[in-house]
This record gives sequence, C-alpha cells and structure tokens, in this order.
Amino acid sequence: MVKLTVLIKGGGEVASGIAHKLFRARFRVCLTEIPYPKAVSRGVAFSEAVYDGEKEIEGVVTKLIKSNEDILKAWEENKLPIIVDPETKVRDKLHPDVLVDAIMAKRNLGTKITDAPLVIGLGPGFQAGKDIHVVVETNNSENTGKVIFEGEAEKNTGVPIPIMGLSYERVMHAPQSGLFLASKDIGEIVTAGEVVGKINEQYIKAPIDGVIRAIIRSGIQVKEGIKLGEVDPTGNIEYCYTIRAKMRAIAGGVLEAILTHFNV
Repeated sequence: MVKLTVLIKGGGEVASGIAHKLFRARFRVCLTEIPYPKAVSRGVAFSEAVYDGEKEIEGVVTKLIKSNEDILKAWEENKLPIIVDPETKVRDKLHPDVLVDAIMAKRNLGTKITDAPLVIGLGPGFQAGKDIHVVVETNNSENTGKVIFEGEAEKNTGVPIPIMGLSYERVMHAPQSGLFLASKDIGEIVTAGEVVGKINEQYIKAPIDGVIRAIIRSGIQVKEGIKLGEVDPTGNIEYCYTIRAKMRAIAGGVLEAILTHFNV
C-alpha cells in the first residue's frame, strides 16, 4: 500500500492535533515551523521540538531535523519530522500529496492551490475552490471540523474554548509589548491573583483558580494583546497534555477531506 505524504505548515496546537491523527493513521507526515515558535498550549504542541529537539504527545514523538535528507531517517525511526522552514522550501523536495496550512493566521500568507494535489486550509482567510481546494472549519461552533469544498469558513469570533462555563475569564493576554518571563509553568496549580510571570516590570496574574493549561515559553518577546496563557478551572493536570476534543474534530475534518479526495 502506498502511503500518502502530508506536509503541514505550523506546529501549534491545531497543527499538532492534525499531525498526530494522520501519523497514527500511517500517513507520512512532516511539519514545518518558524525559528522561534510562540505556541501557548505547549503541552500539546509539536513545535516545542524546535527548542528541545523532541516532543512527545500521546505516544507520538516529533523530532527536529536539520535538512531534507533527515526526513526519511525520522520516518524510519517511527518519529514525526519537524523542520525550521518558514518559506516551506521543503515542499520542492518532498513533493507532498497533501499540503495543510495550519498556521492559523486567519489569512492566507501565500499558500496556493498549486502547492500540492490537495491543498487544505484551516479556518478563515481561505477560499475553497479558488486559492485552495478545501477549507476545514475551526471556529468554536456546531460546525467545528466541517469540510468545506466551496466557500469560506466562519468569521473568527475570538471566543476561547469554554470550560465549566468560563471562556474569556480564564485567558491571560499581554498588557504591553516586551520580554515575557514566566514564574509558573504548564501543569502548576494557581489561585486567582497569583503571579504567573511578567512583561518588563508589569506582573501577569492568574485570572481564576485552577491549573495552568497553557503558557507561552519564558524568554519570548511578545506583542501587546497576544495570548499569554490560560487557566483550566477543572484543575486536572492531565488535560494539559491531552489533545482537546476541538483539535480532534478539526483533525477528523482534515482526514475526511483527504479520504474524499483520494478514495474516488
């Protein structure tokens, strides 16, 4: 059986959920990332391998590679290769059957319908049937994971995933631009008002009681308004390292799009 090759642009939480499902389904998957990823849900982001060399999520290990030649070696080790390649130059070497734009920029940063036999874009900013083949819905709605063959995804609402009825209330954003230094990490229990880090001389405090489910890597330069992290009110530490239902739904939509295209 010939295995399809899938190139995924991005290594954040959404891209990682997709990569995990496709890799488990025996696709040959490769991820591309920028030199300094700013993933927030780092417990479930393969982009962490850019800093640490490897990252494991639910039994799947991604490995940072330095050259195109190392992709096959990673697959032979049953690992998922990730390469720092902001311009996706590896595409010319890999010739993927599928390209997935999972950057989540809410706009198309240059992905074209000619980039692969099947080009999939996630969320708003793409036009299915025009600049790419398929769009998969990423909004927090009844349509999460829906495969769109013509048209666009829903407009971005910016509403965080609700947990125990809390959405905006549990998320932390940067009050100003500067260097973020964390004093707490993913998996730590905090109380409302407790300091979790600072930007310049301004302290960032936990908005509610719970466990830090996501927080941007310490030592990263951030811009005002960017999401810094979130607190999970359930206090369940295991959730910090578990792929969320939303990401599984989106990944399912990508898998559906691939099977629909090739199993004709």
